[in-house]
Amino acid sequence: MKKVVFPSDAPSRLTFYLAAEECLAARAGEDLFFTWLSPPTVICGRNQVIENEVNLEYCREHGIAVVRRKSGGGCVYSDEGNVMLSYVTPDRGVGEVFARYLEMVAGVLRSLGFDAVTTEHNDILVGGRKVSGNACFATPRSTIVHGTMLVDLDFEALSRATTPPAEKLARHGVQSVRQRVVNLRALGLTLTPAELRRHFEDSLCEGEVTLTADDIEKIIKFETT
Repeated sequence: MKKVVFPSDAPSRLTFYLAAEECLAARAGEDLFFTWLSPPTVICGRNQVIENEVNLEYCREHGIAVVRRKSGGGCVYSDEGNVMLSYVTPDRGVGEVFARYLEMVAGVLRSLGFDAVTTEHNDILVGGRKVSGNACFATPRSTIVHGTMLVDLDFEALSRATTPPAEKLARHGVQSVRQRVVNLRALGLTLTPAELRRHFEDSLCEGEVTLTADDIEKIIKFETT
């Protein structure tokens, strides 16, 4: 698997990296992986009713972007304390790809001393609490898996920006999103988000694919169409 390297002046907005996944998927002949950080953003799954699960007024007041992704799953709040992971593969066996990806990510956490396990809900837990949520979708030529890794997320903003229905929380035996998730920092991680990104890339990748200015222009064009 190769690491995708973006120019240092590449955009930081979340929609750019979602577009990058699809552009890479359109040409991928090998497994690709990259990590990234985004400014405060709520990302909703393809089938969610945004008004039911997002506090839009709070997001507007605090400059939090609200976007929809093409994969399924629930609402996710992300900021610079959360490492985003993206995996693109030409393998189109979605179930097998998803399982392989989750085990790869959990394995990296175990290498750092955490008791990471995967769940049937496509989460990764440490100490029984969620540190990573993940989603997957197929394109005509590839499969894309993307997910979160909570390092030092602002849980106050998470709690205020997202408003999941009570029945969804009840299925997980909790009363709030905050009860269900935990930052790796609170579990003893000493790496910064930037250092953790490098650790994932070094652990999972051999070789690089460096994107050019032309590649970035194509991604931005795809993002805005």
